[in-house]
Amino acid sequence: MRQAERALFDLRRGLSILMRDLDRAFVVCAVEGLDDAVPGEMQALAGSPANLVLSGHRLAAIGRQGAAEAVAVALAPLPDAAALRTLAWQRGASLPAGVALRDGGLVERAALRLLGRAQLVPAALMCEVSDDRTGAVAAEVASGNLLAVDAAEVMRLCESGPGRLARISEARVPLAEAENSRFVLFREADGVHEHVAIVIGDPASWPDDVPVRLHSSCLTGDLFGSLRCDCGEQLRRGVAAIHALGGGVLLYLSQEGRGIGLANKLRAYGLQDEGLDTIDADQVIGFSKDERDFRIAHEMLDELGIARILLLTNNPSKVAALQKAGIHVVGRRAIYGEVTAQNQRYLKTKARRHGHWLHDLLNEQGEPGNDEPACLPAADAAHRV
Repeated sequence: MRQAERALFDLRRGLSILMRDLDRAFVVCAVEGLDDAVPGEMQALAGSPANLVLSGHRLAAIGRQGAAEAVAVALAPLPDAAALRTLAWQRGASLPAGVALRDGGLVERAALRLLGRAQLVPAALMCEVSDDRTGAVAAEVASGNLLAVDAAEVMRLCESGPGRLARISEARVPLAEAENSRFVLFREADGVHEHVAIVIGDPASWPDDVPVRLHSSCLTGDLFGSLRCDCGEQLRRGVAAIHALGGGVLLYLSQEGRGIGLANKLRAYGLQDEGLDTIDADQVIGFSKDERDFRIAHEMLDELGIARILLLTNNPSKVAALQKAGIHVVGRRAIYGEVTAQNQRYLKTKARRHGHWLHDLLNEQGEPGNDEPACLPAADAAHRV
């Protein structure tokens, strides 16, 4: 899957790639970062008009419900780059009346999956290569000016998770909440993301059911103390709770904004300022309500030799994902931040639409997500932090 991994970086650099499926081939470029010269160059090389390819989530956000995973939009004449970016992620955008829509096939789906993995907006400009331009396109590939990748290879990359993680480096890092701590860094196979296991205490003295927390990175909350979320407090309280329980591991996962990346998270913040909640804002940009892949955590725990855990979380999806991966989650403990005027709406959205176990914190009864899964004991209020 080396070509697919290379394609990630070309797309992030604003370059076009060639994506193939059986007897069809398309020149593909990300709408994010597009300038006005690129569409004309793509169409001249491929010998066909460009289509805008959007996700089903984005189509629903602009009023086209029930769309496929990827949809090709034939726009004639093709708008300029600024207008294409508006169609790709701006709130209030609409498609022209009578525009032709076509459910995308494997190549269109693969293109959007690859953009999502690259943490770019899932919107692509695509031109099918005409028969009389196959020679010119082949020459561009042979010269190294255009990277060619098979759509099936892209799908295998995107569906395989992070690939085998490599354990890269580690060092003792004393923390205010847990002085005896060690950071172990893991790198994904494609080189895009790095994750850190914070090993707290002496593993030889850990409880049989190792206290573990999965914490997705949040630059705004963890580092700058943003009041929009409770992430920074959860991070520090998570470290303190693991230390108090006799030691264990906090997995700090590079999954900013529930997996959409910092750039898209900031776009979503702008939409939240216009009145949308966090889920609707993500879907306006073209993403699902949660793009994270917790198989990463499973691999890190395997590498650390941990099979039985006490999970510190309010998120039922984390419990389910680790159980599905074969980790024995023997129980869970709640881990709360503070409710403030600035984060209350965000927390309520997590409880009501993500199903997080936050009803006690928010003093709400009968809300979705209140029930613990039957396979786990109820969270112990005495150990809530």
